Formats: sequence, structure tokens, C-alpha cells
Amino acid sequence: MFVYEKKLQYPIRIKNTNPRLAAVIISQYGGPDGELGASLRYLSQRYSMPYPELKGLLTDIGTEELGHLEMVGTIVYQLTRGLTEDQIREAGFDAYFVDHTAGVYPTAASGFPWTAASMAVKGDTIADLTEDLAAEQKARVTYDNILRLSDDPDVNDVIRFLRQREIVHFQRFGEGLRIAKERLGEKNVYLYNPSFDKK
Repeated sequence: MFVYEKKLQYPIRIKNTNPRLAAVIISQYGGPDGELGASLRYLSQRYSMPYPELKGLLTDIGTEELGHLEMVGTIVYQLTRGLTEDQIREAGFDAYFVDHTAGVYPTAASGFPWTAASMAVKGDTIADLTEDLAAEQKARVTYDNILRLSDDPDVNDVIRFLRQREIVHFQRFGEGLRIAKERLGEKNVYLYNPSFDKK
């Protein structure tokens, strides 16, 4: 089903190592609002999505999020490649290093490892699309926070690109929710179902 193109969606060429920054950015790899959870959320939600165009929307965005996961992993790798022991200690990267060396591991910046409990799949059209809108906003805020902490122009260039994609995804999910409400309203399901009032 998927075709892997052997290049990143946006070029990443980070000149300077910075393990302190990598320890923050890793949250968009495996944190609660990161790209791993987003990709799995959307690719899982599509199975129960009743409308082909919304199933396609979830598939499109879910596969793009896999590409973003690869980009964030590349950023973390480039920020931590070739570190010396002194750089590891000085940056406070030692706790991460002890467990993962400089491997890219799905974790939050707080150190809490990724868990499937951080992604929501309800099987309800309105609930899932509403969750997706919130997820894109939470990811955008995380990218905002990274930009507040980063002074590396090579990193910031890529983070701004990723942040913009979160905004586009939010807009597309908003359109999807509008379509879903129109369709569900026609069938008198979810928005208001008289059978729920029966005793």
C-alpha cells in the first residue's frame, strides 16, 4: 500500500551538535503529542471511518506523519552524532545516553517512554475527528515550544516546516469534520439519535 521514497520530505542539514536541544526535540518523536502517536492514531482510525474520502484523509495524513517521524529522528541523530563524553555530561544528556547511547528512542522530553495509551482511537466518527483536531494543535504547540528554546537556525528551519504541516493537517481535519457532520446529520446518527431517548 505504501511507497517509500528514499528522501526526506524536507532537507535536514544540521551543522552543530547539541544534545541538550536533541533531548527536547525527542518529544516530537515519541512524546504524547509526537509524530509516532499521530501516525499510528490516524492509520488506526481509518479502519472504522465510514466515508471513503475521510478514510483517504486519515491515510494521507497518517503516512505523512510517518515521514515527519523520520524527519524528527534525523534531527535528533544529527544533533547527537559524534558526541564526546564531556559534551554528554555538560549537556545533561547522560541519563538518556546511559539507556540509549545516541540511538533515537521514542520518548517524551520528560523521559517518559512512548506508550500506545497516548493515542486515541474510539471508532466514532465525530470523536475521532475531534481528537485529531486537538492532536494537531497540541503538536503545533510542542513545535512552538521547541522554537522558543532553540537558537539553531538549521533546526528552526525544519521545525517551522513541521509546525506549518500541523496547521495544514488541522485545517484538513476541520474540513473532514464538517463533511462528517453533514453526512451523519442526514442519517440522524451521532449528532442526535432519537433511539437514545427511549426508556
